[in-house]
Amino acid sequence: MLRSFGPKCAPAPIDPAKVGAVAKGTIWLDLLNPTREEEKLVEAALGQNVPTREEMVEIEPSSRLYERQGASIMTAAVLYGVSGDRPNTDPVTFILTEDLLVTVRYVDPQPFVRFHEHLCAEPEMCPDPLSVLVRLMDAIVDRLADELESVARQMENVSAQIFARQSVQAGRAKSTERRLQAILLQVGRVQGLMAEVRESVLSSNRMLGYLATTERLRTSDYRPHVRSLIEDSRGLLDHSSFLAENLSFLLNASLGLITLEQNFVMKLFSVFAVVFMPPTLIAGIYGMNFEHMPELKWLHGYPFALTLILASAIIPLWIAKRSRWL
Repeated sequence: MLRSFGPKCAPAPIDPAKVGAVAKGTIWLDLLNPTREEEKLVEAALGQNVPTREEMVEIEPSSRLYERQGASIMTAAVLYGVSGDRPNTDPVTFILTEDLLVTVRYVDPQPFVRFHEHLCAEPEMCPDPLSVLVRLMDAIVDRLADELESVARQMENVSAQIFARQSVQAGRAKSTERRLQAILLQVGRVQGLMAEVRESVLSSNRMLGYLATTERLRTSDYRPHVRSLIEDSRGLLDHSSFLAENLSFLLNASLGLITLEQNFVMKLFSVFAVVFMPPTLIAGIYGMNFEHMPELKWLHGYPFALTLILASAIIPLWIAKRSRWL
């Protein structure tokens, strides 16, 4: 899909079969999962080739941030899929020239969706390609900040579940094993989201740092805005490091609770082994087939053996209760 934005551009996608060339005055061409015909139309307006999918996924800085034929070509990892509970990042390429901004992407992140709507409602807020790029990066960084706030709230919820007393619902206590399992799963989801957010923040920071060094921005009024975005992204990196440390503590705490629960189960097995050992010994003694046993022909021998077995089981259990082993 190809969309164009400018004073004389319609918000509807462009059909390359019906349009011979990009309209004059276009300041932004947005390629989403482009076809070869759409790429050719954009390349004609741009005057050079659009990076391929294989070139976009290269992780070397020299392959993501460079100048070619007077155009600044920058690729950043953008976060997507958070609303679907499958957060991930995907490279988005920004090609900036004096007269045109081209974005090439294969996902549809929320910042692009909202920025499209905002730009269609207020087209005067972006009079040139550089303003579109700066405000679009502003939307991306703002979205990353929102996701880090969401991570912090989820971590507070996990912390409350770990350190709060076990609640009782519907007259019975929750299963400790299932509760701890749910906590570990939630920690894993938070960790996955935070890792993707951090990757996107780091990539955006590198791209903004490169943009700040270009000659095009040095002579622009948007230089302070870009500097502010760089500082914001650095702050997000610091905050993500702080959250990562807290999440590591919560993971260790949940694993510690699992270890305590396992120790408690093993202690129960040990106590019950001690409780049943004396009765088993007594039953073994009176189960021997010796001819001369004092209690063999005693009238009260059977009740005496049962009482002795019961007492030998109750006494260790009472000792364990009194010592708070159970």
